Amino acid sequence: MLREAYLTIFLFVNIVSYKLDNDDITEIPNSMSRGRFFPLFSVIRFANSQCLASNNLNGTCFTRRECRNYGGIPSGSCANGHGICCVFQKTCGSTTNVNNTYFTNPEYPTTYERQGRCTITVQRCNSNICQLRLDFLEFNLAPPNSSGICDLDLLLVSSSGSRIPRICGENANQHDRRWNIRIQQLPCDATYKAPNGCLQYYDSVTGTITSFNYGTTQNPREPPIGTRQIANTNYGVCVRMAQGYCAIEWSQTNSNSFTVSGDTSAFDSTLIGTQYAAVQGVNCTKDFVIIPHPFQNGVAVGTERFCGNGFITKTSFSKPFVLYVVTDGDEVGEVENKGFSLMYRQLPCVA
Repeated sequence: MLREAYLTIFLFVNIVSYKLDNDDITEIPNSMSRGRFFPLFSVIRFANSQCLASNNLNGTCFTRRECRNYGGIPSGSCANGHGICCVFQKTCGSTTNVNNTYFTNPEYPTTYERQGRCTITVQRCNSNICQLRLDFLEFNLAPPNSSGICDLDLLLVSSSGSRIPRICGENANQHDRRWNIRIQQLPCDATYKAPNGCLQYYDSVTGTITSFNYGTTQNPREPPIGTRQIANTNYGVCVRMAQGYCAIEWSQTNSNSFTVSGDTSAFDSTLIGTQYAAVQGVNCTKDFVIIPHPFQNGVAVGTERFCGNGFITKTSFSKPFVLYVVTDGDEVGEVENKGFSLMYRQLPCVA
């Protein structure tokens, strides 16, 4: 019998549930003071801003009563001791309208063994919210089948205006069914929002990106044929251009970190990761990455598609800095493909 364990995050961006208070802490004296008597009390107001809880989780600054009413967990103080850092952890069947909510499997951090749907509905915390950010602190479900299809377990995000692939498998170097996803609501005027078309967004000068379900371990469901890659994806991975930097360089993290297309198991293992295993251009028709206007050793490459079992370092001056990932609907025959792990490095502008 087919096991189903769907994680569905419904994103409703047209519901206003509450509004943030003033950005600054203000003190309002008692207006009933008379003569030369001093005020008997003061009213303290503070913003419902992000805070770091005593358990090292991100919370929202509330009064103790507000934290209790919203169903949060008090953990440390904020607003110069006037507020409580309130942590929100939700699980199956929940609704949240609070920023920095953690969506976990029931009884987390233990593994989840039951079947069925597990959903959370996210409502805007105020009218100035335009984007959600999901941080996969831990995300481990059953891997895809030999065709790259997430048919047992999957994460499905439903929202307007975004095409997000179904995700499954190992995405935090673990093997048990378990998840902990931090949900952040980003203001419309935030400079750190991801640009349109960016499913993943990085803001460091250097870093590493990996395809979904990338890993070095074998997919236990794949014999005799199979893949770690997830089928039917088409998304952008973007890097925020740092001030004073004008180009970006993409390279393999190691000689085995780019196995995107073809039968890797039948390829000469001594050639994997070399120029002889790298494929580009019109020969990349099924699974590939796209780098806009790339250069190799200072020379324009003349194509933007790259696939195969090796990747040669490329540099791009095209803005914004983006790498696109495309996989088709059938990964059968793509034996032992792991996907990719690539390093990026922003390059300083040259005067």
